[in-house]
Amino acid sequence: MSTKRWTQAGAVAAVAALLLAACGNGDGGGGGGTDGGGGGGGDGDTDDPIVIGVSLPLTGDFAEPGKGVQRGYETWVEMVNANGGLLGRQVELIVLDDASDPARVVSDYESLIAQEEVDLLFGPFSTRLVVPASRVASEYGMLFVEPAAAAPEVFENGFENIFYAAPAIASDHYNYLADYILAMPEDERPQTMAVTSMDDPFAQGTAYGLRDALVEAGVELVVDEVYPPNATDMSAIAAQIADADPDLLVGGSLYQDAVNLILALQQLNYQPRMVAFSTAPTNPEFPEAIGGAVDGILSPTGYSLTADWPSNAPFIEMHNEIHGMDPQEDEANGYTTGQVVQAAVEAVGCAEQGECQQQLIDWLHENSVEDTVVGPLGWDEAGRPDGAHMLLQYQEGEITIVLPEDAAQAELLYPKPEW
Repeated sequence: MSTKRWTQAGAVAAVAALLLAACGNGDGGGGGGTDGGGGGGGDGDTDDPIVIGVSLPLTGDFAEPGKGVQRGYETWVEMVNANGGLLGRQVELIVLDDASDPARVVSDYESLIAQEEVDLLFGPFSTRLVVPASRVASEYGMLFVEPAAAAPEVFENGFENIFYAAPAIASDHYNYLADYILAMPEDERPQTMAVTSMDDPFAQGTAYGLRDALVEAGVELVVDEVYPPNATDMSAIAAQIADADPDLLVGGSLYQDAVNLILALQQLNYQPRMVAFSTAPTNPEFPEAIGGAVDGILSPTGYSLTADWPSNAPFIEMHNEIHGMDPQEDEANGYTTGQVVQAAVEAVGCAEQGECQQQLIDWLHENSVEDTVVGPLGWDEAGRPDGAHMLLQYQEGEITIVLPEDAAQAELLYPKPEW
């Protein structure tokens, strides 16, 4: 297995000074919790680093988003260490590559806990990896905050140690869109709907949450297709959609599958009147990949560069210093994972295996974390967050927030503009 250690040792002094000025009180940009009291010296009188272990899909099917999460983790480590560390100790991150393999992610976390004896864990990317990894963490009694597994099945295993570091689980991602459609006059709202989804728990969870809400309200489902994760030829599904001519197309997608479906629809010179894809449209490469024909396409997101949460601007600045680019949602969710763990550690005053882990778990069940880059977060008994995702839409080539109304930068366009 490949291993990467990420520490503050190589940080440029100017970056540290920049962020100390930006953050003022030295809270590391992490979301200090509510109701939990301040952090503590705990085990902070040692020079040993606090070591955090994570397995990520840096190769294989989930490599692209996995690397995004890694960048978010790395940015959080740099931010915390630039501001004095966690409990007064520097933080070290051990990253293993699970190659997008569920069996390998299990062995990785067993190794991190039992052999590397890490103090804390961060979760991997994707439901397929988080579910088996969370089982390992539960068996060892370890806190398990994860950045990117939102499928309902993640929270149905009876584990008390898992927490999702994002505003909403997959089935709730499109709640704002469902509410918007159902609030429209009946003769103006979409009457028919096509749903296509990758055979993936997250992708299906996102698409089916919206599908089920609209079908229950009377929208007719005219296409309902599932395709394997390795599917590349979308011509047959595109033909079904064009023949059915739905008012709304919902795509349970990751990235390349959405691109391939849109290109296949373009070949047929067909477009529905409303199009909503999960995750893919938020990728910076998406407009170019489909030839710039993005106007009107919708996507839910848990993160926005323009959000005015207090820790967001320092996060963006540090991320650009380290990685030379603005963070996207995967990076933000990785960073938020760090903020959530940091809030618990500072409130409880410890960070090591053993009894401390249960204290951290209990604290997160009893408290919210007010300042994260995706907004305030709280959880139910299963670790589900209690928020909702914003809705983005491309308008005149730029992606903008259209829902909810109190965060909107523009009004949602329906019917959508021509591709």
